[in-house]
Amino acid sequence: MQVSVENTSALERRMTIAVPAERVETEVNKRLQQTARRAKVPGFRPGKVPMSVIRQRYEDAARQEAFGDLVQASFYEAVVEQKLNPAGAPAVEPKSFEKGKDLEYVAIFEVFPEFTVAGFDSIAVERLSAEVADADLDNMLEVLRKQNVRFEAADRAAQNEDQLNIDFVGKVDGEVFAGGSAKGTQLVLGSGRMIPGFEEGLVGAKAGEERVLNLSFPEDYQNLDLAGKAAEFTVTVNSVSEPKLPELNEEFFAQFGIKETGIDGFRTEVRKNMERELRQAIKTKVKNQVMDGLLAANPIEVPKALLENEVNRLRVQAVQQFGGNIKPEQLPAELFEEQAKRRVVLGLIVAEVVKQNDLKPDEARVREMIQEMASAYQEPEQVVAWYYKNDQQLNEVRSVVLEEQVVDTVLQKATVTDKSVSYEEAIKPAQAPAAD
Repeated sequence: MQVSVENTSALERRMTIAVPAERVETEVNKRLQQTARRAKVPGFRPGKVPMSVIRQRYEDAARQEAFGDLVQASFYEAVVEQKLNPAGAPAVEPKSFEKGKDLEYVAIFEVFPEFTVAGFDSIAVERLSAEVADADLDNMLEVLRKQNVRFEAADRAAQNEDQLNIDFVGKVDGEVFAGGSAKGTQLVLGSGRMIPGFEEGLVGAKAGEERVLNLSFPEDYQNLDLAGKAAEFTVTVNSVSEPKLPELNEEFFAQFGIKETGIDGFRTEVRKNMERELRQAIKTKVKNQVMDGLLAANPIEVPKALLENEVNRLRVQAVQQFGGNIKPEQLPAELFEEQAKRRVVLGLIVAEVVKQNDLKPDEARVREMIQEMASAYQEPEQVVAWYYKNDQQLNEVRSVVLEEQVVDTVLQKATVTDKSVSYEEAIKPAQAPAAD
């Protein structure tokens, strides 16, 4: 087999492969013999059809089948021989496939970039530390109460945080516009669900009252047909209900799967959850800084095939998350290209750090991570056992641990500054990663 390789760009390779005619004919004859054993031809018993008849009827199909298999096999042999690492399937251009002659074709494909990860010492990381104070715990209990608020009918004028049941009709230029009317809608005043001025205009209203609100849609309103336009809303208030926060009692605790422990036991469980969230938030912020630093210090070219695959994965995820009748391929690729490129580049860099440092998942850390996740459940032992019975889930945890080990490897040489902050600041979502 003859192979020649041309570098057409930093990552693209144009490989010409010639497979000897003898090998081609051997593959074609092998298929014809297989066909002869099962072919049903009028006038002949199965298995007794002359090869000349078989060849006349089936040689073209056998040759095409042999072409596909030979291309696949010879391409694999060639990349191994040439020590190439394809990043995707090749585009194949046949050059010669005539009977009695060598099979010759061109395979065009990209290879993974070859690079050494460097620049650990140029990375600066701010590592936060914080504790869950009693005041933080008290605030969280209030958040939990508000999340479980109930509304009871109130015989008074509406206030902020009240829930109103309303009917409304919206008009622009005297005409009712699509989507601008509803009946029996529940609206919490101050929630910011409606356009500016709508909720404020209902403060002080009572059940049975009708109000006319003259408002304007924001200039950046998502519906461009309505953006910036003046509108009139006729609103009928059907009922006014006031919020009632639940008491911190056994009934409330039971909603969270915590029974017969009293307020002290409930506070202990909530504190554990907050501390778990705090550890994860700090770890995530450190990781993001390390990954941003690796990206900045190691600019590499991305194989188009990997980028396209990642874009398609993100498209599928978007459809699964938001639903609707849209197909993934209908979503514009440019919506996902920046995120896809970041993920692909980081994947390549992380894999190279693992390779350069001969890293393997620390099984003690794997178990520790599983136990940490399991501690949020009522039966943690069952959760741990479930992970160790499911190879796919277990390998996902191993991948996360391996990524953490990559972060630790970088931190050994990076410039790390420790900073004490409040719980609220520590768990505040990090800013979006810088675009590459």
